Amino acid sequence: MSQIRVGISGWRYAPWRKDFYPVGLPQARELAFASRAVNSIEINGSFYSLQTPERYANWRDDTPDDFVFSVKAPRYITHVRRLKEIEEPMANFFASGLLDLGDKLGPILWQFPPSMKFDEERFAHFLQLLPASWTAAGRCARQCAEGLKHNRIPRPNGRSRLRHAVEVRHDSFLCDAFINLLRKHKVALVVADTAGKWPYIEELTSDFLYLRLHGDAELYSSGYTPAALQRWAKRIEKWSHGGQPADAHRVIKRAPTPRKSRDIYCYFDNDLKVRAPYDARRLLDSLGLDKGLQTEPGVAPAMEL
Repeated sequence: MSQIRVGISGWRYAPWRKDFYPVGLPQARELAFASRAVNSIEINGSFYSLQTPERYANWRDDTPDDFVFSVKAPRYITHVRRLKEIEEPMANFFASGLLDLGDKLGPILWQFPPSMKFDEERFAHFLQLLPASWTAAGRCARQCAEGLKHNRIPRPNGRSRLRHAVEVRHDSFLCDAFINLLRKHKVALVVADTAGKWPYIEELTSDFLYLRLHGDAELYSSGYTPAALQRWAKRIEKWSHGGQPADAHRVIKRAPTPRKSRDIYCYFDNDLKVRAPYDARRLLDSLGLDKGLQTEPGVAPAMEL
């Protein structure tokens, strides 16, 4: 059975208050509310700066037992260093506390800037550095800078694998060499809906698929119509059963390794006009995954917040 996770990218947005979030809900309880309206959230604060073990632990404890986070990797690695001399920055990221999410740690997202072109040698080195297991992540974290060595590295929790996903925004990545690299390392290629601004690719390169829905017609702001959400629901169902839509936007001729199922992680990032949480709720409903979730945005769930 595949696992389908649908949620939002981030949760702390001022326009969401008194709209998606109920009037009077303390800011400190927004994650507790949001995590009961969707079944996954993409942490994006980690993109801008390293977080702390205490913060990750608090996020873990504020969410339901079966909840899953994805974590956006630091832009310092992807945008500033542009994958050059990243061994220590990568160690610092894994030492910063994301492993404290424990069983709630889902995929790690690596997003690259529109100005970054595909460099096969550089990307091959980057993919080789990515820790593919919980144990490898711990080994990587121990190579961190001196100022982070006081952070406790959690012991392996029995999970054998860490998942990684890559989001690219330059046409030079539309090539066989890039797709083959991702397949070799079992790293997912993000299906990014960007209102036509950046490449849209639906290649299957791992045993899971990662979707980022940034806006149907207008980047970061426009919502998704019922018809558009139904289209996404059908594609997700096809992917989750191991298939590929007949009209998929592909780059490489060679078909992916056949699978009976694939896990799906889908995040709405059209947050500027308070679209994301409502679109996520509607997609969960279309997929029949809204059972047990808080169903009335703007109304406190039946729990003590």
